[in-house]
Amino acid sequence: MIQRIQSLYLIVVAILTGVLPFFFNLWIDIDGIEVFATNEMLISIAFYASAVLAVWAIVQFKNRKNQFVINRLNMILNVFLLGFFVYRSLNLSGEALVSEKGIGMLIPVFSIVFLVLANRAIKKDEDLVKSVDRLR
Repeated sequence: MIQRIQSLYLIVVAILTGVLPFFFNLWIDIDGIEVFATNEMLISIAFYASAVLAVWAIVQFKNRKNQFVINRLNMILNVFLLGFFVYRSLNLSGEALVSEKGIGMLIPVFSIVFLVLANRAIKKDEDLVKSVDRLR
C-alpha cells in the first residue's frame, strides 16, 4: 500500500541501498582509485539484499508483524555493513588501507534511520488497529 508513510520510507531505503552505492564511491584507496560497491562483491550483495528486504517489506503490507520483523533484519544487515565500513576505514598495523572516505559509507546510516521511521509508523498502525478492535 503506497499511501502509507512506512511504504514511502521503505521505497527510500530501497533506492538508497539498491541504486546509490553504485553511483557514489565508498572510499578512495591510497593509489587514488575510487572504490564503488560494484568493485566489492560482498558489499554489492549486501546492498542488494537490503534493497530486496525493503521491497519485500513493502509487499508484506497486510501483515504488519512480518513487516516489522523484516525491517529489523534489514537494520541488522545495515549495521553489519556499517561495521564493515568502519573496519575498512581504520588503520591496520600502521598501514593506511583507506586514504579518503566517500559519501557511500553513509548510506547504511541513512537507511537505518529510514527503517526506524518505518518501524515507528508500522507500530503506530498496529496500535491503531488494536484500539479499533477493542471498541467492537
